[in-house]
Amino acid sequence: QVQLVESGGGLVQPGGSLRLSCAASGSIIRFINAMGWYRQAAGKQRELVASITSGVRIEYTDSVKGRFTLSRDNAKNTVYLQMNSLKPEDTAVYYCNAQVTLVNGSKRGYWGQGTQVTVSS
Repeated sequence: QVQLVESGGGLVQPGGSLRLSCAASGSIIRFINAMGWYRQAAGKQRELVASITSGVRIEYTDSVKGRFTLSRDNAKNTVYLQMNSLKPEDTAVYYCNAQVTLVNGSKRGYWGQGTQVTVSS
């Protein structure tokens, strides 16, 4: 099995910062092709926030550019999302996603359980 363990959500005031982390583990993992964060606000569809490939290509959704920074520790199979200058519209459940090549050669996507981020005064 593959597990994604998320941490770092919480309540923060507008303008504040939070750091999310997501660690992937599992004996069936051959290679992690990409990891990233999605979010889903109440009543809205899940959307990509940021993602990073094994080749260190990073993609951000326009609304977080300049405020959020995604980084990856390949040795730990962990990604970090540093979120600065948070706004109320960033409030959502944030989900970690990993695109994995398994030891049997197949490719699958996995999701974390989600962590709540609330930006409010």
